Amino acid sequence: MEALEKFMQKIKPKADGKFPLAHAVWDGTYTFLFVPGHTTHNGTHIKDGIDLKRTMIMVVLALVPALLFGIYNVGHQHFLATGQVVLGDHVCNLFWGKFIFGAMKVLPLVIVSYAVGLGVEFVFAAINKHAIQEGFLVSGMLIPLIMPVDVPLWMVAVATIFAVVIGKEVFGGTGMNVLNVALVTRAFLFFAYPTKMSGDQVWVSLGGEKAIDGFSGATPLGNAVQGGVDAIPSLMDSIIGFIPGSIGETSVIAIGLGALLLVITGIGSLRIMLSMFAGGLLVGLAYNAFGTNPFQQVPAIHQLMLGGFAFGAVFMATDPVTASQTATGKIIYGVFIGVMAMLIRVSNPAYPEGVMLAILLGNVFAPLIDNMVVSSNIKKRLKRLKTA
Repeated sequence: MEALEKFMQKIKPKADGKFPLAHAVWDGTYTFLFVPGHTTHNGTHIKDGIDLKRTMIMVVLALVPALLFGIYNVGHQHFLATGQVVLGDHVCNLFWGKFIFGAMKVLPLVIVSYAVGLGVEFVFAAINKHAIQEGFLVSGMLIPLIMPVDVPLWMVAVATIFAVVIGKEVFGGTGMNVLNVALVTRAFLFFAYPTKMSGDQVWVSLGGEKAIDGFSGATPLGNAVQGGVDAIPSLMDSIIGFIPGSIGETSVIAIGLGALLLVITGIGSLRIMLSMFAGGLLVGLAYNAFGTNPFQQVPAIHQLMLGGFAFGAVFMATDPVTASQTATGKIIYGVFIGVMAMLIRVSNPAYPEGVMLAILLGNVFAPLIDNMVVSSNIKKRLKRLKTA
């Protein structure tokens, strides 16, 4: 590593040189590999062993289980849809066949997401003459994980440019954005190209092969709208995640491993995660008690294991930039998103998922929630002061 650092220092371009983009790229690469030795010259001095890039890298590591499972599940769903079976000694080969097929579908999405998003970041850093910001390290991984497997690469590129420019840079860059960048990307695609983001034909990649008779490709939530709990996989299958859906959202176990890392490292908010599940569970139980259609009768716990609920609770709602900041506000914020996600999902039969819209709505209300919490605390303290 010492030799690498010396090499990086040797090729360091001048910040005020002819090619400012070259310095922005160098600075972003150097600070990704090494903790910068910069010190503050005014304000509060904070000494810590981890900086923002290292924090973002920990979130990316937390996403790795969902990524690896998603890659395998893409291949698994392809083999199921095309009727390829396991025969004796071919079990091992079939495992790697599924994984390789999934990697060929998923990795291009990851590459396009990072290449386009970081490219936009580099351009803005050069134009504004500041260091490359770290926020897209996480967004670049989240974007492919919340996509259908066969979404065209050019659509991912266009949506990523829109999300980075309109969703973040116009607000001032990382730390200033109001909405979660990855969800802005998905929302752009959902409303601009709905046929590529919804329906029964986008969740399983056939790879040019013909599907077997009776194959539908619908997600469990899509089937639940018509048939209720009898039309969806068992609770255990839903938790394991061998079901159609967005690439990284199907396995609650893989998502749970990521959540464990985020909570242990103190990066993810356990308050938001638990309160979002509590809000969703509350509405789910109300539907079970008073609901009349099959979708409303799906057990509340089962509802929370389907779709993007778990993924949204762990990796989206907990975004420290767009979420509530106060301790009480985080609980209110999480419950609000959980309630809205279930209401949108179950009460709108044309859109059997509500996590994306609920989190974006929560992002908008987060500052108001924090303001109400702070104002309430101030009033309580003033009352105690008057009675003292």
